[in-house]
Amino acid sequence: MTLLEQVLVWAAAIHLLVIAGFHLQLQLGMRRILALEDLPDAGESLPSLSIVVAARNEERDIEQALLSLLALDYPQLEIIVVNDRSSDATGSILDRVSMDYPQLQVLHLEVLPEKWLGKNNAMQQGAMIASGEYILFTDADVVFQPDSLQRAVAYAEREKLGMLAALPSITMPSLLLESFVLMFASAFVVFFKPWKAPDPNSKAYVGVGAFNLVSAEAYREAGMHEPIRMRPDDDVQLGKLMKKTGNRLEMVNAAGAVTVQWYASVRELVLGLEKNIVAGVDYRLSILAGTLLGLLGVFLWPFVAVAVVPGMARWIYLAVIVLMIGLNMVWASKVGVRVLSAIYLPLTTLLCIYILIRNTFLTYWRGGIQWRDTHYSLKELRANKI
Repeated sequence: MTLLEQVLVWAAAIHLLVIAGFHLQLQLGMRRILALEDLPDAGESLPSLSIVVAARNEERDIEQALLSLLALDYPQLEIIVVNDRSSDATGSILDRVSMDYPQLQVLHLEVLPEKWLGKNNAMQQGAMIASGEYILFTDADVVFQPDSLQRAVAYAEREKLGMLAALPSITMPSLLLESFVLMFASAFVVFFKPWKAPDPNSKAYVGVGAFNLVSAEAYREAGMHEPIRMRPDDDVQLGKLMKKTGNRLEMVNAAGAVTVQWYASVRELVLGLEKNIVAGVDYRLSILAGTLLGLLGVFLWPFVAVAVVPGMARWIYLAVIVLMIGLNMVWASKVGVRVLSAIYLPLTTLLCIYILIRNTFLTYWRGGIQWRDTHYSLKELRANKI
């Protein structure tokens, strides 16, 4: 065996350990996160709850999401939907549904204040009229099981949490897109380490756009959405804000109880993530570069190596591929997507690389982001730090 072959064998063996370590951290971390269905039953008395939904051009999903909210089994519930300058049928759908359901309040916004993102302003305006002791911020494409909120609110009340986030199931129409969910969910969990969020001595924080439940009192004392008014990653930044202002926060796994009907096509996925890529790493190009190298070196290289690397190293890289796909199949069962989506890993990796490069380039080339027909400058976005 030549020196080069020895180096390649050692590199392949280390690669095998890296993949095993990545998934070990993922699995052990998720074991420390409670499942929503395993939380204790709610008692007889529950605090009042307001649900705030920000909606802009959501005519495809809004009615189904509304009907699931209106079917919730919760005693003191108000639902506030904020129509954020929609140019489609969203507003008329909201008005029609609200005529039959008095607990549904609809707020129509026509103007976006300066130095506010549309969604963040909509959530702020909705929260300002909310009367509940707890406020749930959710999206217009989220569907809830009828009994999903009682346990969550009771747990937040019992544990004296300032904020409780919940990781939902994510539905996609194809195996390729479900494979993207696998990679996205694993990256989210490993990057944010939500199992550390409850520890006041840890800097870890977490937030989920589909389900951010906050104590109304703690949220208002933290300044509501005003401190994060220009953050495209408002969900996780809300978690950061709540923790920095002295609140306890936690995340539970709500797979099966809360479902997000995410992007319907690859094109929608690529365009939808334009706003998040750079903001998600707090505008740090070093992290983006490290992510790109990780995608190339850790997840894509083994599929290239089995075709170009000689000798024993080729077989070790083949074992790396088998391990990656096998562990992703296990992860798929926890995330709630089809197990076969794991075999799309190489295509998903290429898709992630394309999204990362394309959307980073566009953000800097445009000098900001284009989100829901509105341009937000990079200078203003970067200035909003907490």
